Amino acid sequence: MPFAETPTELSPLRVMARFVVRTSILLVFASFGTIGFGRSLAALLWMTIILCAVLATIRRERVFTAGLNHWDEMVAYTALYCGVMELNQLSAS
Repeated sequence: MPFAETPTELSPLRVMARFVVRTSILLVFASFGTIGFGRSLAALLWMTIILCAVLATIRRERVFTAGLNHWDEMVAYTALYCGVMELNQLSAS
């Protein structure tokens, strides 16, 4: 019996919802960090960037597609990470 074809692409709405939920969870955990909110958030974002890259590799998602996937999430988390690091640098000086 052949296996049924299952779509590997999620709808953009589900990917954006996943992004919002993960970001909310990261913000909650960063607020409990003992090294400060900014540094905790930066560390959690860095771990999330790695997680997205690993998940995209495991799922064999294509990098430049029309749909949203873990690679796109990784880029968004990288942008957030860069912004948080910039704010951390500005607040330190």
